[in-house]
Amino acid sequence: MSSLPKAGDFLGHPKGLFLLFGTEMWERFGYYGMRAILVLYLVALVQEGGFGWSNADALSLYGTFTMAVYITPLLGGWLADNVLGQRKAIILGGLLMAAGHFTMGIPHGYLAGQEENVFYIGLTLLCLGNGLFKPNISTMVGDLYKEGDQRRDGAFTIFYMGINLGGALGPLIAGYAAAAMGWQWGFIVAGIGMVISVLMQLALSNKYLGDIGVVPSAKLSQAQSESNTKEPLTKVETDRIKVIFTMSVFSIIFWMGFEQAGGLMNLFANDYTDRMLLGFEVPASWFQSLNSIFIIVFAPLVAIVWLKLDKREPNSPVKFAIALIFLALGFITMIFALMTQGQGDNLQISMMWLVLFYLFHTLGELCLSPIGLSMVSKLAPLRLASMLMGIWFLCTAVANKIAGFVGSFLGEGEEAVDNAMGIFIGLGATAILSAVIMYLLSDKLVKWMHGAEGHHEPQTTEHILAEELEVTAEKQ
Repeated sequence: MSSLPKAGDFLGHPKGLFLLFGTEMWERFGYYGMRAILVLYLVALVQEGGFGWSNADALSLYGTFTMAVYITPLLGGWLADNVLGQRKAIILGGLLMAAGHFTMGIPHGYLAGQEENVFYIGLTLLCLGNGLFKPNISTMVGDLYKEGDQRRDGAFTIFYMGINLGGALGPLIAGYAAAAMGWQWGFIVAGIGMVISVLMQLALSNKYLGDIGVVPSAKLSQAQSESNTKEPLTKVETDRIKVIFTMSVFSIIFWMGFEQAGGLMNLFANDYTDRMLLGFEVPASWFQSLNSIFIIVFAPLVAIVWLKLDKREPNSPVKFAIALIFLALGFITMIFALMTQGQGDNLQISMMWLVLFYLFHTLGELCLSPIGLSMVSKLAPLRLASMLMGIWFLCTAVANKIAGFVGSFLGEGEEAVDNAMGIFIGLGATAILSAVIMYLLSDKLVKWMHGAEGHHEPQTTEHILAEELEVTAEKQ
């Protein structure tokens, strides 16, 4: 068992928490900075430093990439648990991701016609590195505290704020670098963020983390897990697994719409939005920061709302339904934008429509995303917890691929505006229909939970806030 470090506290928490805060913040800075410019780079003209791909090809690749981001952690988590340990996995993953960013940042003039091959190498390195980094760092936060330590919820609140801070700053800084100096500089800036993350771990982890994350965790619990796997599932366990599968499938609908943000909506912001503000053209990539900014602003408010509702707080399936309604409202906003501001190849809608779109989708995310990891941890039989958590992330991976496929119907020019209207209507209608079905199923699903949904202990604002801020940890 890992021993807790004796490096002292800062603001009432172990100093190791702030090391993990910084490590994750800079990694998210790099990832979201790169993601904000990826599709824009692919469709940019060759003479502008891009690849000149069609919208369909760019969005299809984007969907495949974001799908891989959720699949590779299944392998990375296994390697960390059984072979590397979390600390080595994080450092190796960070180095691979930094190499991926810098590989994508090599100027085309140095690649002698191998631009696309080198680009694919960079993306592959990012996926592999993400697989090692993503599933491990959040676990180490909990390991800083003894079981029963009431500071744990507050620790995750602080940690998730770091995630969102990185997610907000990355698109702003990398996006500006790409717009001002060229696409490759955006990727280089993202790589610098990743290097800072790795250097923090290398320089400070021994002092502030002790031996946390050094020993592969599966080796410590192997005997217990082997004895558990031989026991048959009970009726209660079977019903709870039904709930996990049902809500995982419905989560595909939500993430399929939500993940249009980095793809279709990124292109829409670039091509069909008036981005002039006081004589300054706002980079299209900056809109990718809105989600993280809104989470920081609204997560405390949502936490207070749930706390005020107390026993009237909606159950998890109803929160899923509310999330799907907010998802639909985002697409209805874009439908109104197209209806009221005209059509045509020269369409330029107001930026405020996009701000509203991201606001509604963030509110939906705050209703749905904290439920996912919590639901699996509460309902899954201990011997199947990892596999069922993998199912949840696998559904998220499928949703990202479907999102890219749906977005690829955008097309080009004036056709793209008409196609966007059809996509918005289709996604909005699907979200509303799914919300109705989920609401009708809610009582049955709660019954299948066999008491796991009930509020048996009083919850604090700090606890609920930690759950709301968990959203980006789930999206890592």
